[in-house]
Amino acid sequence: MADHDLDTLVRRVRGWIAEAERVVALTGAGISTESGIPDFRGPQGVWTKNPEAEKQATIQHYVADPEVRKRAWRSRLDSPAWSAQPNAGHRALVALERRGKLDMLITQNVDGLHQAAGSSRERVVEVHGTWREVMCLACGERAPMDRALARVRAGEEDPPCRSCGGILKSATISFGQSLVPDDIARAERAARNCDLMLAIGTKLSVWPVAAVVPAAKDAGARVVILNAEPTDMDALADVVLRGAIGELLPRLVGD
Repeated sequence: MADHDLDTLVRRVRGWIAEAERVVALTGAGISTESGIPDFRGPQGVWTKNPEAEKQATIQHYVADPEVRKRAWRSRLDSPAWSAQPNAGHRALVALERRGKLDMLITQNVDGLHQAAGSSRERVVEVHGTWREVMCLACGERAPMDRALARVRAGEEDPPCRSCGGILKSATISFGQSLVPDDIARAERAARNCDLMLAIGTKLSVWPVAAVVPAAKDAGARVVILNAEPTDMDALADVVLRGAIGELLPRLVGD
């Protein structure tokens, strides 16, 4: 895409944002890779480079095999998520919210960087859960991840729940676990009621969350896709923007 063509599209989308009353953003791994968090399925993705890591994210393996859990806890200790900081893309969405434009921020990410950047918790739907907390698979109790990691550093290879002795895992949705129905319902409702949908840093290949994009389109909203690579829904979009999200999104949001 020529620079002048990109400039034209950016101006067009800026105009749509100015006109919009309810913007909904859907974000995927692409917004966080610029903060140093690798994606899962890309060429340098966590599961691509280490297929064993995918087993750690599968609930059946995690529950059945203590060795899988021990490896999972060691990998949590070394996760780049703990040192990652929000980037310009995350901050642009905060600016959009503060302008009164952003109705809902639906994210596939589990890193908590949207909230760290300043996005209101009540406007963020984390459809795949969060790394920032642990939960007990037996009693459902949740606690900050930091506490569990401190126990691992102190020598507990597979720390159990202190309330009931059950298995602890990150409060993320693993393979084999169901999404939270209320979260999906909130996301779908916001999509049907928005007038502009921004799909940012996602290939739109993971369902059911990807369904919010055609839902918004069917309800009459404009759809803008920002991603470094082609997505499964480029043909659906009113505008597709290719490039670094940390550069493009601030240009769209402006001052």
